[in-house]
Amino acid sequence: MKIIANDYEPKDIIKIMREWTELTQEEFAKSINRTRDGIQKIETGKRGYYINTLLAIANKHNITITIEKK
Repeated sequence: MKIIANDYEPKDIIKIMREWTELTQEEFAKSINRTRDGIQKIETGKRGYYINTLLAIANKHNITITIEKK
């Protein structure tokens, strides 16, 4: 599956990536050394995140992040 991140809000990108893993928020959080509360806050837009978080998810769950110039 592929998404164009520019078409989504940051909170939705993390949620989509978690849904691809088919893990609960708690399981997903543990897999990247975060808390369930932290993931919940990201997914609801109450907390932002850094590229390090995206890279941790990608590396742990076999997801490729591509940045492309238009």
